[in-house]
Amino acid sequence: MNLHRNDATHPDADPIQLDDLLRHAVAIGAVLVLLLPAARGFSDTFGWMPLWLLAMPLCAWWALHRFRLPAKENAPDAQPRMRRRSGEQARRRRPASLRRKHSQAA
Repeated sequence: MNLHRNDATHPDADPIQLDDLLRHAVAIGAVLVLLLPAARGFSDTFGWMPLWLLAMPLCAWWALHRFRLPAKENAPDAQPRMRRRSGEQARRRRPASLRRKHSQAA
């Protein structure tokens, strides 16, 4: 297994395996925080332990369900990407100070 590969953004990432891994990490972190007093404290090396044992796996699990992973390009149910509009760009309005001067002069 390539340790430098980022599975969250890799097109071959399996959301089911990631879900299982994060669910286990959250469960193990919760058990450690509840049962071990040292897991509720502060470490000079890692910082606040409940952050790394519980909060970070929970954030990753939430992100997995809230933000979908990119679909495989050869997947039959992959949605086509929306294209940008090819029309002309909108013009900018004159600043309000110039509009007032122009309307007062008329």
